[in-house]
Formats: sequence, structure tokens, C-alpha cells
Amino acid sequence: MSGAVVLLSGGLDSTTTLAQAIADGHEVTALSFRYGQRHTKELVSAKNVADHYGVKHVIVDMDLSMFRSALTRDDIDVPECRGESEMGSDIPVTYVPARNIIMLSVAAGLCESVDADRIYIGANSVDYSGYPDCREEFFEAYEKMIAVGTKCGVEGNPIHIELPILHLSKADIVRLGKKLNAPLHLTWSCYEGGEKACGKCDSCQLRLKGFHDAGYEDEIDYC
Repeated sequence: MSGAVVLLSGGLDSTTTLAQAIADGHEVTALSFRYGQRHTKELVSAKNVADHYGVKHVIVDMDLSMFRSALTRDDIDVPECRGESEMGSDIPVTYVPARNIIMLSVAAGLCESVDADRIYIGANSVDYSGYPDCREEFFEAYEKMIAVGTKCGVEGNPIHIELPILHLSKADIVRLGKKLNAPLHLTWSCYEGGEKACGKCDSCQLRLKGFHDAGYEDEIDYC
């Protein structure tokens, strides 16, 4: 059994990705980050998902609050009630500068430390908010970089980046999660904190549409 590090935010996409890594037969280490985001509700979900599967869960603390993003700064409003065309028209204020670059670097280091040979990340380039670090060309370039910048890479055992949901619609991600019996009821996708998901931010709207189009009812609570 080979090892895999799975980036786990606690959301729909990352939880489905974790389920896929387990289904692929890997010994999984889940990796989450406390990076100064608006709320830590997603970390509670990540812990619950990791506990559900009984996998090792590593939470890394780092402060990205100086980065200009609606997810790290209270003085920037999270966009609400935007249409799909508007969501994809530009890079939104919820983009956290270089976040995936930083998190993948930590994941690569963890891979070398736990003898894992791949990173699973739930990036998606179909129903997404226009983030530049969720595109296939980014991951292709990044995989080449860690191949020449890590000990395992230069010794001929490079770390691979697995992108199981990159080209899936949100509805297809829901269907895959259901097929894999992923605990989607434990997940949190809302950009806002609170007892219930807001139902208005881009992430909530894409999630709700995904469940609707897949023919399932979302089991989490909304305002």
C-alpha cells in the first residue's frame, strides 16, 4: 500500500477527494491548515471527516492574514448572490494569493516525511470561482517543480499530484461522493462562519446547484 497526503479543507470537494484516495487503496494522511481564515468551521468539519475514516490528521498553523483576500480579511466583503457568469468573469476577492502554492509545498514536505509518493487535492476547473491555482497547467508546472526540488524527486521517485475531480462538474462531484459513501453531511463549504451555511456566497451557490443537478438533497443546514 502506497502513502498519500490528501489536502482536506473539510468541504465537499476535498472530502470526496479523500474518499477517492482511500478507494484507490492508499494509506492516507489528511492535511489541513489553520491559516487565518475568516472562521474555523471548516476545520471542525475536516476533523470530523478524518475521524470518520480513522485516518491520521495533521493541522498546520500558519498566518496568511496579511494576504489580501475576503477569506482572510474582515474588511473585505464576501460576494453574495452572484450568477454563474459573474462568478467566472474574473478572479474574485475570495482568492487567497498563492495559497495552493504554499499548501502544496507543505504537502510535498509531508510526503517526504511519511514516505508518501502522491498528493491528492480537490481542485476543480469546471464549476469554480476562477482561481488561477485550480487550473491543470498550474498543477503540471508544480509537479515538475517538486520533481527537481525534492530529495525523492532527484533520486528518481517523484511525488505525483492526483486531481480526481479536476474536470468534474459540481453535480458529478456530488454523485462521486455518494458513490464512494463519503460523509458529505459532515462537510462545510460556506465562506462565512456560523451555525448554518449562508446559502448566498459563491461556494454555497455552487454546492447547492451541484446537489440539485445531481438529484440529491444537501444534508447540511442553510440559513
